[in-house]
Amino acid sequence: MNLPTVLDLIAGREATTRHTADRLREQITALTAELAHTERELADLVTTRTTLRGLAAAEFTADDPTIASGPYQQILHVLTTEPAGMRAKGICLALGVEPLPKHVESTRAKLKRMVNRHVLTEDEPGVFTLAPKRT
Repeated sequence: MNLPTVLDLIAGREATTRHTADRLREQITALTAELAHTERELADLVTTRTTLRGLAAAEFTADDPTIASGPYQQILHVLTTEPAGMRAKGICLALGVEPLPKHVESTRAKLKRMVNRHVLTEDEPGVFTLAPKRT
């Protein structure tokens, strides 16, 4: 083999290797950007979960529990107008929610949570009333 042939082989190999290195750098840049985006999203999710846990703990574990979320406030408002108490289906109707089984069961679950937190009482099965104020 003569020197010009060897130099041509080296130049070809160098061009191929340079192309491979450039392609790998582009992939690294793209992956670095994707990783940064994913890490930002992960940090946001962790912050959101921490915030929601804190809000839920504050809302439902206080000595005098308050119900801050909208649907619970709506239920409380409806029950203040009916001192004799109401059933879950009646509350759905009062709120303008179609009394489909899934909506009635969702409302019943909220009512049961409020009973567990001593915001409501269920003296008669299925009939929910406001709990007497604590003194």
